Formats: sequence, C-alpha cells, structure tokens
Amino acid sequence: MSKPPELIHVYCMPGMSAKPNIFEFIELPEDKYRIHWLSWIPPENKEPIEAYSKRIAEKVVHQNVILIGVSLGGVVIQEMQKFIKVKQLILISSIKTKYELPGFMKFSKKFKLYKLLPTGLAKHYGLLYKLPIGRKTKRRLKLYDHYLGFFDKAYINWGIDQLLNWDREEPLPKIIHIHGDRDKMFPIKYIDNCVVLKGGSHVMIITRYRWFNKHLPSLIEEQLLVN
Repeated sequence: MSKPPELIHVYCMPGMSAKPNIFEFIELPEDKYRIHWLSWIPPENKEPIEAYSKRIAEKVVHQNVILIGVSLGGVVIQEMQKFIKVKQLILISSIKTKYELPGFMKFSKKFKLYKLLPTGLAKHYGLLYKLPIGRKTKRRLKLYDHYLGFFDKAYINWGIDQLLNWDREEPLPKIIHIHGDRDKMFPIKYIDNCVVLKGGSHVMIITRYRWFNKHLPSLIEEQLLVN
C-alpha cells in the first residue's frame, strides 16, 4: 500500500487587532492541508517588527509551511520567513513593499501625524452599544465584537508605527497576493502584481470566504508548480 501524501500545514495570521477567528470559514481540502491559526501577542517596548515576528514564528511547529497573512499580518509573515522554512506566502489585503503604502499613510509617516491618533479610545468602542444608534450599526458593532479583540493602546500604537515604517523595498519570491479592488485601507491603485478580487474590500477574508475556498487550492497548486 502506498504511503499517503504528507500534509501541508497552513498557518494563518490575522490583521491588526483581529482575532484569529476571521479565518473560521476558510476551508482547504483536508486530504492535503491542515489549517492552524496564529494570534497577536503583546509587543515588547519599541520591539522591531522583525524581532516580534521571530516570536510569532516560534509558534510554528511544522516545517516547510504555507503562511497566510491578512493586512498587517501579511507584513508579519513576510518577516517570519526569515526564521522558518516556508513553502509559500499568501498575502490578503496587505502590501509587499513600503512602496505599496497609500499616499495618506506616507503623508502621515512623513509628518508623524499618526502619533496624534487617539488610539486609546479603541478599547471603549463597546460603549457605542448604549447610544441610540440604528439596527444596521448595532449589527456591525456585533461583527466587530466577534472578530476584533486586541485593543491595547501600546499594541495599536506599535502596529501603526511598524506598518508605516516598514522598510522592505523588494517583494519576496513565492508570494501570492490577493487584493480587493474596493480595499480602502490599501487602495488597489498602489498594489502591483496581485490577484484582483472584484468587489473585494479590506475585510474580504470574512465577507468573500466562499471565493477563497473555491480559488485558494488552485492558486496554491499553480504557484507550487512554478516553484
């Protein structure tokens, strides 16, 4: 009897402040893949994203894995590949280099305007439930509550700083970059060499999970054949 093929382990890193359950509806063929969720951890004081990503990489217990990263999580997995053996990187709603940052972020970085953001208010968003708001807004808040959970001020300040000051100039090989043409955080006009998901927003990993379940396996297989 022939030995069954070895499973490919897929590790998923969520976007900033997001819980790993943003991947709860993502499915890959179980005869080929095993999906593992990664979570954010508190950064150390002024910790460079490279050092932070090394600590996240220590949670990967398999070899030659596929890494999937959403938004800032996509930046983290690109740093993680320095410390572990990676078969493939998949970026979703993210950036490959500092040149793909949108103009308003570059402007904020140049004049350090991001340091003026009231990030400490993020943890109090739950108080909005008590305001006389409409049902649609309340439904949206419930979604935020379900998928977002890391609101520590130091972490948010760190994440914004690391994103805006990330210094990668050349994209890595072995990257599949999937990006929505309605992404307002990282507008598509700044993004090069990607698979464009028509109508996809910055949160399409949640809202368009059926597309990912249908197309991710073939995208992975095609890229593996190339490499």
